[in-house]
Amino acid sequence: MNSSSIRMGVDIGGTFTDIVLEVGHTQYSAKVLTTYVAPEEAIIAGMKQVCIQADIKPAQIDQIIHGTTLATNALIERRGAHTALITTQGFRDVIEMRSESRFEQYDLNLTLPEPLLPRQQRYTVEERISAKGEVLISLCRNEVEQLVEVIKQGGYESIAIGLMHSYLNSAHEELIRDVVREQLPDAMISLSSEVSPQMREYERFNTVVANAYIKPMMKSYLGRLGGQLESEGVNCPIFLMHSGGGIISIESAAEFPVRLVESGPAGGAVFAAHIAERYGLDKVLSFDMGGTTAKICLIKNQTPRTSRVFEVARTYRFKKGSGMPISIPVIDMVEIGAGGGSLAHVDAMRQIRVGPESAGSEPGPACYGLGGTKPAVTDADLILGKLDPDNFAGGSIKLDSRSSDAALKNTLGEPLDMDSRTAAYGLAEVVDENMANAARVHAVENGEDLSEYTMIAFGGAAPLHAGRLCEKLGVSRLLVPPGAGVGSAIGFLRAPFSFEANRSIYMRLSDFDGTAVRVILGDLESEATRFVRSCDGEAEVQSEYKAYMRYAGQGEEIPVVLDSDVAMNPNVDTFKQLFEKDYITLFGRAVEGMDIEITVWSANATTLTDPAEGIEVMSASSFVPIGDHRQIFDPALGEYAESALVMRDSLMPGDTVDGPAAITEDETTIILPSSRLAICQTDGCLDVMQRDHVVNEEKSARAGGAQ
Repeated sequence: MNSSSIRMGVDIGGTFTDIVLEVGHTQYSAKVLTTYVAPEEAIIAGMKQVCIQADIKPAQIDQIIHGTTLATNALIERRGAHTALITTQGFRDVIEMRSESRFEQYDLNLTLPEPLLPRQQRYTVEERISAKGEVLISLCRNEVEQLVEVIKQGGYESIAIGLMHSYLNSAHEELIRDVVREQLPDAMISLSSEVSPQMREYERFNTVVANAYIKPMMKSYLGRLGGQLESEGVNCPIFLMHSGGGIISIESAAEFPVRLVESGPAGGAVFAAHIAERYGLDKVLSFDMGGTTAKICLIKNQTPRTSRVFEVARTYRFKKGSGMPISIPVIDMVEIGAGGGSLAHVDAMRQIRVGPESAGSEPGPACYGLGGTKPAVTDADLILGKLDPDNFAGGSIKLDSRSSDAALKNTLGEPLDMDSRTAAYGLAEVVDENMANAARVHAVENGEDLSEYTMIAFGGAAPLHAGRLCEKLGVSRLLVPPGAGVGSAIGFLRAPFSFEANRSIYMRLSDFDGTAVRVILGDLESEATRFVRSCDGEAEVQSEYKAYMRYAGQGEEIPVVLDSDVAMNPNVDTFKQLFEKDYITLFGRAVEGMDIEITVWSANATTLTDPAEGIEVMSASSFVPIGDHRQIFDPALGEYAESALVMRDSLMPGDTVDGPAAITEDETTIILPSSRLAICQTDGCLDVMQRDHVVNEEKSARAGGAQ
């Protein structure tokens, strides 16, 4: 990327819309409240703010990269298009029957989530493709034409087409698409063989339905956004962040909007990976807490973990299996309803619960003074002294402490017979423990020990809570990078153009066919590269490969990374060795005497990005003289502590702040517990460490010098 180019990253969150303008190597940023009815209005308002800061005109912007929660919110809130599903006869109820597993085994009153489409919106045709891709029952065109005539009476905006085993043979889906185009020219169409060509019909059908459900809304929004930007004189290319951590064209995003479902959080993970590369860190815990949710991601060897299936809108205590499975490439993370706007209540057991309901930006937490009456995490942070009511969001929003006090007292205090400060303490500890527990579970599921990790915190609310999370998790080091409050939007500007293509073709190692493997991976590479070239036709493209493997008879696969040499010169012994190595890492031992299966193949094409410039880490040196103080509650001590107030932009490299303290900037506040101190590094990162750890290092250094 040309160092003189002007690029803008835009992240629409559930509460705030973040804008970052990068002029060469200089960044300007703004946070504005998300406008739900017309999200593009917040983008235009934020764009004008950063352009004024940078003293440029909007027409000078060369590139815009955008991530959004609109697709996710439409699925969660069921605000999509009037959609029909056409599927194979006998499989009409697959998306309602789910996988027949119980995500809460002992709940006798367990209620499964409703499918995205009710039964009367699901239609069938007589046809059948076998698990080997052979045509068992041919599809009759006349029958399809008659069915489409019936569907026409339903006034559907969007049609999802998902047939059995179409990932191996898409001919029948394509025939239905052709008939629908002829008879319903205005309807939007989604094919499962294009959206998610993978085995497991429940996940595949659900993914194509989700794509069709949000496609009209996202196409309309992207069209309006382009029109609004054009009216402001902006005529540059617009790209979208996808859930796998790369960038795709606006045309691809409009065709496959389901790939945008986790686009905002993916940008945050890319941002954290960039910081990890700069500091040479191989084990990083990315912690992104915004206004609506908190996202936790493990980053190993400066690369976020990825998955090919994830769940949206988990309805039962965020348990796996209680949500809507989406089968697309995605950065693997845990996301819980714990943000600044997450609301608290007292449950039937007289316990404080926080989230997943959020106050969002309309009306927002009680302290916003916009009509909210229930206490949110931000209300607790304000009462505990973590926030300055006169300088929230750079002073653009004045916070009302009395409204927070009343909300805490009415909702939590009176039922539990406690004052508002104690209620705020309880609320904060519950939300912090929720996030810490989510991180522990995520680490255990991936066989990792968090005590070996460094946390990187970003998002408007994360720096307020990261210090306490480190105490709970036993994490000794925390980095809070510059621009933390708009980290995901910065991540968009660091992401490569990329696209991952995958396909289900079953193969056992006992029947391994090296020539077929080479053809499969070569075709996938060509498909992925074609998408990337549609965004940037000149950049150098590299490819990465994976095979999803398991022992015969197992129900789940593990991803096995293949380098280009293995992919282009496949050998059965190499595949077995790679699988067993990863299997032992995850489960402790290999299983002797069992055949191994490959179920899914993938190729990810990505453009090369400039490597992050490493920095020389500075040790604690000059402690910053403190003038102002504020009473801030320290949960580890169980009391309010006289805490130093420091402006982040006043810190120079090597400056050290001793906790307890609050280090403030326009978009967030870093709360430093009494157990920590922070060192300003040469790139502006705040390097937060345990005080005991730093003191021990200094003692060791002095002892070494004496010798």
